[in-house]
Amino acid sequence: MNQTKTRRRGRAAVVVLGDIGRSPRMQYHALSLARQAHLEVDIVAYGGSEPHSAVLEHPSIHIHRMKQWPSIPQTLPKILRPFMLMLKPLVQFLMLFWYLCVKIPAPDVFIVQNPPSVPTLVAVKWASWIRRSAFIIDWHNFGYTLLSLSLGRNSRFVTLYHWIEKHYGRMAHGSLCVTKAMQHELAQNWGINATVLYDQPPEFFQPASLEEKHKLFCRIGKSLSQPYGRQDCLSYGILGTDSVDSNLTPFTTQAEKDIYLKQNRPALVVSSTSWTPDEDFGILLEAAVMYDRRVAAILNEDDSSGEELIWEEIRNEKQFLYPRLLFIITGKGPEKEKYEQKIRKLNLKRVAFRTMWLPAEDYPLLLGSADLGVCLHTSSSGLDLPMKVVDMFGCGLPVCAVSYSCIKELVKVEQNGLLFSSSSELADELMMLFKGFPDECDILKSLRKGVLETRSSAKWDSGWEENANPLISQVISQRLG
Repeated sequence: MNQTKTRRRGRAAVVVLGDIGRSPRMQYHALSLARQAHLEVDIVAYGGSEPHSAVLEHPSIHIHRMKQWPSIPQTLPKILRPFMLMLKPLVQFLMLFWYLCVKIPAPDVFIVQNPPSVPTLVAVKWASWIRRSAFIIDWHNFGYTLLSLSLGRNSRFVTLYHWIEKHYGRMAHGSLCVTKAMQHELAQNWGINATVLYDQPPEFFQPASLEEKHKLFCRIGKSLSQPYGRQDCLSYGILGTDSVDSNLTPFTTQAEKDIYLKQNRPALVVSSTSWTPDEDFGILLEAAVMYDRRVAAILNEDDSSGEELIWEEIRNEKQFLYPRLLFIITGKGPEKEKYEQKIRKLNLKRVAFRTMWLPAEDYPLLLGSADLGVCLHTSSSGLDLPMKVVDMFGCGLPVCAVSYSCIKELVKVEQNGLLFSSSSELADELMMLFKGFPDECDILKSLRKGVLETRSSAKWDSGWEENANPLISQVISQRLG
């Protein structure tokens, strides 16, 4: 018996029924389990996007990639769709159960991301029985509230999903959650005592140096130069040329060894999205149109002032009271193409959009090179916080975020960001923050200063050591004691 205990000590399994490359919090858990708890770590997840190099290169972290369930073809008869919806969790359960019980070594503890709850919580709980392991849930949100976005709160599927999530949630040996509001909800209405572990950025999320910015803009230069179907304020003068100066970007220029920020550069606004229904990207598009029209009105430009006239003035380094805005939207998801079609139809003089998917190492550099972040996350439960804002703060980037019930646990108004409830409010904030850019935008500078002041005291490693490590150590010792 003692030999069995010794053999099983020192191992954790991190379970994600999703793309591990798009699950940053679970990647950080894996790194902390390996670095701080000195455990061998098995990650069981889907492939798709590459995780951060720190995860891939750590000798104690082992990634086991499951096969993805194929998307349901649009040509499938409607009568068969309910059957496919029921078959999917069954197949997922069998595959996940096989990995947890056979493919990986027996762990001391399973740490599972929720949502999705079905079939994840069932599979992990059963596996923990069979392998005599502890079972911890990391509550990012509630699965039944996400399902209700597409099926409606009164759906029988949602009711069943809610029951499974609550029943198996109570069976965990420990729980972590992302906000105090969620902690209260779990305690009051679910009978679950959870420890709050706020999302914090790891060490590789930090402000970018001028050299890092220039190199990044050079790397993504091809994407920056390609508009959606027609020229815009960023691509004008670039399209049709045989080559692009490798020392020149829309934001920076290099002369010999010296790098400079352009005085009439566009303001760079970054938003990260999963292109799902809980993020209304239309708010950002409407705000961009409003910004474009309001600036034209303030500068007394009539409709006869064509785009190319303004673009030629910008190309000749004329600086305006309000800058051009470049919105770079990162992420993958089901509604991406729909919104790209909408972007193509916009007729904007001073605003440009680009969508892209960046390697894990370049995403922090983009945030660290931007001037403002925008978050459209509204939360299906109203109880979780957007990880993207945490990442932005880690890179010293102030944020404008959609206002909802618990967002103020993260965004401190007029200290590190602003909140908005409509496209008009967001447009007002863009006008206020970027007036006089880049030198005389005092409110934007004040918010950035506030982000940098709070950033220095907020670290993932210290938060994990204080809140997660004691819980994990406790449940392991109870199971092995």
